[in-house]
Amino acid sequence: MKFKELHLPEVLQDAIAAAGFTDCTPIQEKSLPVALTGKDIAGQAQTGTGKTAAFLITLFTRLMQQKRRGDARHPRALILAPTRELVVQIEKDAQLLGSNCGFTIQAIYGGVDYMQQRNALRDGADIVIGTPGRLIDYLKQKVYSLSQIEVLVIDEADRMFDMGFIADLRFILRRLPNYDQRQNLMFSATLNQRVMELAYEFMNLPEKVSVTPEQMTAEKVTQSLYHVSRKEKFPLLLGLLRKFGAARTMIFINTKREGEYLFDRLNANEINCRIISGDVDQKKRLRILEDFKSGKLPVMIATDVASRGLHIDGVSHVFNYDLPQDAEDYVHRIGRTARAGADGIAISFADEDGAFNIEAIHDYIREKIPVEWAEEADFVHDYKRVKPNLKKKESHPHGDGAKKPLNKRPPRRRKRTPPTGAPKNGSSD
Repeated sequence: MKFKELHLPEVLQDAIAAAGFTDCTPIQEKSLPVALTGKDIAGQAQTGTGKTAAFLITLFTRLMQQKRRGDARHPRALILAPTRELVVQIEKDAQLLGSNCGFTIQAIYGGVDYMQQRNALRDGADIVIGTPGRLIDYLKQKVYSLSQIEVLVIDEADRMFDMGFIADLRFILRRLPNYDQRQNLMFSATLNQRVMELAYEFMNLPEKVSVTPEQMTAEKVTQSLYHVSRKEKFPLLLGLLRKFGAARTMIFINTKREGEYLFDRLNANEINCRIISGDVDQKKRLRILEDFKSGKLPVMIATDVASRGLHIDGVSHVFNYDLPQDAEDYVHRIGRTARAGADGIAISFADEDGAFNIEAIHDYIREKIPVEWAEEADFVHDYKRVKPNLKKKESHPHGDGAKKPLNKRPPRRRKRTPPTGAPKNGSSD
């Protein structure tokens, strides 16, 4: 199906064409004809399948066809997402597709200027895209109202549960107009029982749309698995990065501490890289992502905070330096490459700990990752060593990560006075 067959508003059709979209993806072809009639949708689709465009096109069409009601300062549409990175990505896509629709779009998420976002929301926005936490914060301050929401979108609903946002999500949903007075669109990688319970509680008889590919992983990604010891992982990683050129590569790790150690080692061996994790300042994270997208930064190390929702063109290689403990995260990690029909390579290392996760990954993706055996030439043993910086200097103003002892004298001992009549100096006479 082509987008031209959907009879969308002309300005929206022009924006879709300008973005280079002509044919609908499977999730778009199944969901858009239903959603454009005003029905609620509970859609199941993996990341990178075009679901963001599906709900944005539905949202813009509905808002353009209906007149605004009530106070112009309050939002007409609300899009909820579990992570800041996903919010930023959705906002970027919304600005692209809605460039000529005349709507004000505002992203709300933590880690950036609090008052700036507060003032922008108070001044008024047609479409608000945000994470639950900060949205609730402003809502409690009565900066904005949810009483005029016409379209609700919940993206990555399963991730909302995984990250513990369900209580916040329910807090927001209970302050919206009745479910039959708005259109509700929910998308999730899995439509399990708890996700569908949420759908039936807050949506108006949603129609279930599922696009489950026979192959769980991206079609054009070439996967390989190396069995290596913990001590061999870095020499092999460095060798493969030098072998492949590391033009635009993502390296996934499980812990921030491992990422910092990897960051120090790679930079010491002339591999320019940066790291993003959950506690990196949001402005810094966005700057790193922009440098990576523009090509200034060839290698980016990331925890699973970046494994969903980020669309970065041209990622050639994805390394699972640590195999994920959650099998579903494996699919999202390697989904950063081979996007939009491109080819990609995903390489995973299984050390003494990671080997225990292989069986669950194989069961989830319904296939076995081909095993590769590294040649001796693939290892770089003469790399520059660095001492593990277990605690970064930034963690404490004194720089060593530990509390600096106060310059005080030790407490003086009180001289004990022997009881009257007791012998002195230990003498018995």
